[in-house]
Amino acid sequence: MSDDEERVTKPFKFVTAGFDARFPQQNQTKHCWQNYVDYQKCVLAKGEDFKPCRQFFHAYRSLCPSTWVNRWDEQREAGIFPVILTE
Repeated sequence: MSDDEERVTKPFKFVTAGFDARFPQQNQTKHCWQNYVDYQKCVLAKGEDFKPCRQFFHAYRSLCPSTWVNRWDEQREAGIFPVILTE
């Protein structure tokens, strides 16, 4: 990009997970975990196009470190994830 070209910026909306009374403490580890599991169960039950599943997706993506999510995804693919998601 040369100095003469004008940069175009797009608006960005930063959204974090809202308050959940089940997780009132400052430590949000369990909140992260529960939203990840709820998202996976929702997608298996309703499919990725089901809009309410997006709420769980956005919540866990804002709460969970990406290294955790990557590891959980690997565990699911390997069949060693510690939660049965089909129930």
